[in-house]
Amino acid sequence: MRPGEPMDRRDLIEWLRESDEARLEELWARADATRRVHVGDEVHLRGLIEVSNHCVRRCAYCGINVSNSEVKRYRMSAEEILACARQARELGYGTVVLQAGEDYGLTRGAVADVVRRIKDETGLAVTLSLGERSDEDLRSWRAAGADRYLLRFETSDQELYARIHPSLPGRLSDRFVLLRRLRELGYEVGSGVMIGIPGQTYATLADDLQSFVELDLDMIGVGPWLPHPVTPLGRGELPPAADSEQVPNTELMTYKVVALTRLLCPEANIPSTTALATLNLASGRELGLTRGANVVMPNLTPVEYRALYEIYPGKACIRETANECVHCLSGRIVRMGRQIGRGSGGRRRGRG
Repeated sequence: MRPGEPMDRRDLIEWLRESDEARLEELWARADATRRVHVGDEVHLRGLIEVSNHCVRRCAYCGINVSNSEVKRYRMSAEEILACARQARELGYGTVVLQAGEDYGLTRGAVADVVRRIKDETGLAVTLSLGERSDEDLRSWRAAGADRYLLRFETSDQELYARIHPSLPGRLSDRFVLLRRLRELGYEVGSGVMIGIPGQTYATLADDLQSFVELDLDMIGVGPWLPHPVTPLGRGELPPAADSEQVPNTELMTYKVVALTRLLCPEANIPSTTALATLNLASGRELGLTRGANVVMPNLTPVEYRALYEIYPGKACIRETANECVHCLSGRIVRMGRQIGRGSGGRRRGRG
């Protein structure tokens, strides 16, 4: 198993099924060594701003989908977003991530203006994660200075994808096409999958991993599916795969996918996600960082909005202020013997 070389699908399935602790320690060690060679010991902090919880989609796994009438909706103003970006600069971050549901109240012009102002006033890299938007929107935001775009494809199994992520009326959804278009427009491109979605098999997850390589992703985020009780998946309305084939949505399985992703895509930026911290508040992020990850995403969203951005329940650190969050994370990273990354932390091709 050499870093950067595609693994056979059968090898990937075997690793995903692996339970021997000694073998898994070998996997963690190889992933960590590959991370060190290709992206170094820096851990980059991406300041997350959850700018809106409005969404037009009916995704079967997401707590802010349009069918959830219990959600109190919000949309941050430009000045609120700019205040968060200025705070990110003061805290030493190199990037802000503007994330939302698929909210067409975030208009092309409004988003372009916010991106332009963030670039002019702070010099920070700007990542957008605003769902499936038109080519005109994406071109406009890139021209305004947006550096990166995140769009998870969630699963490479098209039948499963259609069940959990229904298309809007009159519009077919093909995220692989959109991801390739984002590359053509000059964005750094990020994507990823959920682990343990009901109906996801080991073979499907192996295909997901191979898709990361085929797409040549700059950023790859993977995390466990965490059930939200008001969604179809959370209510158990969609069936799991056969017992022997259903991938579990566990902390351990997430670490396996992080490690295999690092070996397959050695140069990519890979976050140790908030979902991992939700499963294991004491050490989930740290374990992710020792098994291939090199990015964390502290939350800059004003506290009064954070609980309303409930894509899954029980999210970690939801009551921490931005200052409390960064001091906690920075201390943990330094205690691991790693360094806080400086600058925008874009993908460094060809290192090692």
